[in-house]
Amino acid sequence: MSFKLQLDCKIAQMKKHIFRLIIKKMAKSQPDFAENKFLHTRKANEKAVAIKSICYDTIMILLGMLCAGFGLKGFLMPSHFIDGGTMGLALLSNQIFDINLSLLIVLINIPFILLGKNTISKEFAIKTCLAISGLAICVAFFPYPHITNDKLLISVFGGFFLGAGVGLTMRGGAVIDGTEVLAIEMSKRTGLSIGDVILCINILIFSVAAWVISIETALYAMLTYLAASKTVDFLIEGIEEYTGVTIISIKEEKIRMMIINEMGRGVTVYNGERGFGNSGEKLYDMKIVYTIVTRLEVSKLKYEIEKIDPNAFVFMTSVKDMKGGMIKKRRLK
Repeated sequence: MSFKLQLDCKIAQMKKHIFRLIIKKMAKSQPDFAENKFLHTRKANEKAVAIKSICYDTIMILLGMLCAGFGLKGFLMPSHFIDGGTMGLALLSNQIFDINLSLLIVLINIPFILLGKNTISKEFAIKTCLAISGLAICVAFFPYPHITNDKLLISVFGGFFLGAGVGLTMRGGAVIDGTEVLAIEMSKRTGLSIGDVILCINILIFSVAAWVISIETALYAMLTYLAASKTVDFLIEGIEEYTGVTIISIKEEKIRMMIINEMGRGVTVYNGERGFGNSGEKLYDMKIVYTIVTRLEVSKLKYEIEKIDPNAFVFMTSVKDMKGGMIKKRRLK
């Protein structure tokens, strides 16, 4: 009887020991499981974002190629008009040397693709290579209709569709005109801005066009370039132009609540330290209010701030692009 009791005790102890081992194993593996689940979810989210980004970029580049091809074959090429940038250089070379435009588009942009690889990124260079090759194929094989013979309409709408193509392609993370890449590189090496470099390149192209072809053609080319550049700005910056507003005031809480409740905009509050102001040197902590509004709301915001604190220091900066946050105005109750 005692032997059986001892055996039962041993078996019970072994069960307890095995049970404790199982519990410890599960306790150790549970964090790993949670961590693995988190990593799996994060990788799935990253993959979904990557696929979404690739699809968006592909659609933008395809639309850009089609629009630019329509601007070239539907307007500029039949009337022997030119544009600025590398596209203008290709059109000008096509008229002077009678070389196939599709071939010129590829050849002239090859140096800029290589420069973009070193200046920006390898991904950018690959996208740009595909975009330029696709544009060359569109120009060579797509049967775009000839729209009009009116020179003014050709300049304006040829530039519009060409600029739309450039802007959409830039939205997709590539370019079909290598001038911007060259301008970025030259601005690093010289004291000129990117806009100054592009302007100098276009002045040279228009001057050659006026000397080789005619002054009238050069003038229409300038009009085409202006239409294209404005269209690019419209597509890149969007329909609404946003303005970042920074407000430094001793009544920052009232201003913050006004922006939220009356303007329907989000705000960010920074911690700051007062320096030298209208009332002299006073060092104390304060809050700095920052918000983003459309240019149509700037006047109203200034008026509301003036009512709360006439001595508030307000300065504004242009916002080219943004993502996330309260970009769209929320509905007020």
